[in-house]
Amino acid sequence: MLNEDQRSIIKATVPLLETGGEALTRHFYELMLTQHPEVRPLFNRAHQASGTQQRALANGVLMYARNIDRLEALGPLAAQIVNKHVALQVQPEHYPIVGGCLLRAIREVLGPEIATDAVIEAWGVAYQQLADILIGAERQTYDALATAPGGWRGARAFRVVRKVPESAEITSFHLEPIDGGSVIDFTPGQYIGLRLILNGNEIRRNYSLSAAPNGHRYRISVKREAGGVASNYLHDHVSEGSVLELFPPAGEFRLRESDKPLVLISGGVGITPTLAMAESALDDGERSVFFIHYARNAAVHAFDDVLKTWRERFPQFRAYVVYEHTEAQETRSPDGVGRPTLEHLRNWLPRDVDFDAYFLGPKPFMASVKRHLRELGVPEEQSRYEFFGPAEALN
Repeated sequence: MLNEDQRSIIKATVPLLETGGEALTRHFYELMLTQHPEVRPLFNRAHQASGTQQRALANGVLMYARNIDRLEALGPLAAQIVNKHVALQVQPEHYPIVGGCLLRAIREVLGPEIATDAVIEAWGVAYQQLADILIGAERQTYDALATAPGGWRGARAFRVVRKVPESAEITSFHLEPIDGGSVIDFTPGQYIGLRLILNGNEIRRNYSLSAAPNGHRYRISVKREAGGVASNYLHDHVSEGSVLELFPPAGEFRLRESDKPLVLISGGVGITPTLAMAESALDDGERSVFFIHYARNAAVHAFDDVLKTWRERFPQFRAYVVYEHTEAQETRSPDGVGRPTLEHLRNWLPRDVDFDAYFLGPKPFMASVKRHLRELGVPEEQSRYEFFGPAEALN
């Protein structure tokens, strides 16, 4: 445990982390991924290249330092980290690798005058404190997933029983376990971990579950990303009958029980978890559901037929689609053209803003939606979102 002197040292490093945290985490990742290839499958190199992984870790380290006297304030951040780790199957033996590289990066980036032995010792104790918290929480989650009906531990083999193109970019994969057993129910909004071996290299990815739980199979709907190693492999080389290895569902972004109207706003492939949320709520039949989806155009608009079916089948379901731009040859007419606006939400959502809103999409999209919901007066605790990649600030 940290003593008072060590707590003071951690708090004194906050200004350094505010200005140089990203340089520190960038060096940390370079060290770790170069010298410890065994942890490379846990990290998405595209997120490394874009800098989102470094920014997310820098923010996490900064938040930990700022709240070193009141770790309970880290609750939401800690839960996100635990769920990401569980989906990728991070194990206790990975933590010493991370800790060693982090302390080395602190010393090498800050230099010996700032990163004294006392500073390194304090951060070593602080890191172990956080590691113990996360390892304990992850162990409990692994045990719960393994012992739940239909649950399992580690990787489980699933067969692709259907492969369905949903748009020019998104394809769905329907997955059933090879062992013929049931599968653990998940909460709509969660994702599974996928383990792939490509050209002899292991990679792991998370994909949202895009259909409501049924106890027998899962569906993921994957967007082909330019340069995306995993997404392009799934689109081009995985077919019906192929076998994939899945880790159990995880994720803190999940549909909460409520009798309030449900608002779901998505951009692009952000539609995938909102489909599972909408389907589950509609099957329960207790809530009004307002569904707004933004796509670039009709060619990349996935699941239009699903929305039409739900409109016809469920009187409590209202759906609106907006295209960023339209083409002359398109046969589908959207409900709007352009990007998210406050007017869209005012016209299409309940006048009483006491509803639960969930939204996903690209970061600028989510920042815009969050701002508009705030302007409408939606309570902050009833406005929820999640990043598909590393968590960042939505400011």
